Amino acid sequence: MSSWQGKSRGNKSGYRIFVWILRNFGVLPAYFILRFVVLYFFLFSYKTSRHLYTFYHYRIGYDILKSIGCLYKNYFQLGQSIIDKVVVMSGIKNNFTFNFDGEDKLREIAGLQRGGILLSAHIGNWDIAGHLLKRIDTRINIVIFDGEYQQIKEYLDSVTGKPAVSVIVIKNDLSHIYAINEAFKNNELVCMHADRFIEGNKTLTGELCGGKARFPMGPFLLAAKFKVPVSFVFAVKESKLHYHFFASEIKDYGDLPKEKVMQQMLNDFAREMDIKVKQYPEQWFNYYDFWNL
Repeated sequence: MSSWQGKSRGNKSGYRIFVWILRNFGVLPAYFILRFVVLYFFLFSYKTSRHLYTFYHYRIGYDILKSIGCLYKNYFQLGQSIIDKVVVMSGIKNNFTFNFDGEDKLREIAGLQRGGILLSAHIGNWDIAGHLLKRIDTRINIVIFDGEYQQIKEYLDSVTGKPAVSVIVIKNDLSHIYAINEAFKNNELVCMHADRFIEGNKTLTGELCGGKARFPMGPFLLAAKFKVPVSFVFAVKESKLHYHFFASEIKDYGDLPKEKVMQQMLNDFAREMDIKVKQYPEQWFNYYDFWNL
């Protein structure tokens, strides 16, 4: 069975080259060079391209040529998202602009003094979304699976400097649960992806793009266990230099049974995710068989 392995592709030398281009020539020349890098992945990444093609052709309903074209666009958008992350988080001069829809909802969550969970997916640019959340007058914690190759992660950290948000790394000793609990006690927001899982982890089943699929249980279990308000957030790219941030209405599931809360929350999340996937199909960076039950 094909599943996500928790690691990203790329190498340290490639990142170093692009950082040099960004610092000396800017964002648009880096995008130009990126097109040649993307062409390599487009031509030779059969396994990931097969899953993407299936998504575009069978789930979205594009014809063959449009589905193939979306493969290239997806790889190109992914490369841009990495470049944009480095630019924004390292303070490199840029002309990016941003729209914020639902920022008042996040301020409302902070005002409840109960903590809260922000659920997102691998749609658009989560790193920029996390960076932009510093606008909210409360501490932000991003929960990540530490699956990046360590040398690349260390190099990017050295380039981007100290993050604007706190990072909670998921570990086998479950220490991240205590860190999340402490964040809620301090009325902080915790941000998590809710669309990928490592094989062997517990999952819930929901519907996306007309098919049943598995989602990680962890994010929904945490919200149900700690009974904190929830919002679904996304940051997508709408032009070369413009991002749009979305935050949904606050969801508060009260004292319903835990299993019912988790399933209802998943249904709500999958519905929001379905809308964004169909609006921005080239920006869903999913490279395994999502619907393989």
